[in-house]
Amino acid sequence: MGVFDGVVSALRSAGCVFAEEEARLLLAEASSPGDLARNVQRRVAGVPLEHILGWAEFAGRRILVEPGVFVPRRRTELLVHEALALLPDAPQPAPPVVVDLCCGSGAVGAAIIQQAPWVELHAADIEPSAVLCARRNVGPMGGQVHAGDLFDALPPALRGQVRVLVVNAPYVPTEAIRTMPPEARLYEPVASLDGGPDGLDFHRRVAAGSLGWLAPGGHLLIETSQRQAGGTSAILAAAGFLTRTVHSEEVDGTVVVGCLAAGMTQG
Repeated sequence: MGVFDGVVSALRSAGCVFAEEEARLLLAEASSPGDLARNVQRRVAGVPLEHILGWAEFAGRRILVEPGVFVPRRRTELLVHEALALLPDAPQPAPPVVVDLCCGSGAVGAAIIQQAPWVELHAADIEPSAVLCARRNVGPMGGQVHAGDLFDALPPALRGQVRVLVVNAPYVPTEAIRTMPPEARLYEPVASLDGGPDGLDFHRRVAAGSLGWLAPGGHLLIETSQRQAGGTSAILAAAGFLTRTVHSEEVDGTVVVGCLAAGMTQG
């Protein structure tokens, strides 16, 4: 049995669904046979592939990720797509302000600024390891990353200036975390997963807190699940947003988009 087939066999036995693809990546990134053996052993033990490689594929680019940082999912590419659709497709006299809240690795913000480099991008997270990782991904592209709890992290000068606010906050119901795959349950911070009893605690906080930060006509976009979309939409509607829900079968992503109704901004 060749090296590739041996790696595939080990990964498949461990339950890796995409064993062939993962084997190719592990072989390509290994610096020596010993390095390959260690990485295969780690993957078999359940360590996320992205933490082993040091990067994740997201929206057509490599996003640097590190142990202890939430790994960006392909479904979140829908959040990027919907945000870009709300932004001008050419530079403006005043750069539109985009905020990536609960940014994790900064994947969403990095994908947005890559395709719309004329925006003024701010990202924020409460986890120190995520902030450091996001700065590696967003900083070289001209974005700024802030540390703190939700809106407390943002510079006060952004109040009333945010054109698009994208949020991939934790939305897994607390009791459902124990049913998640080991890669997430054991190797990603619980704080990046736990959305409270119904998974919508952060959506309530974001909807209420966003009113003072969005510009007139600004939009709030929140990733959620298909099952929870009705709850997320109701939360935004109760806060004064006009809402619509977008779902992509291709990436299995769901986003609730809220636009502020007239007169709803506040200082």
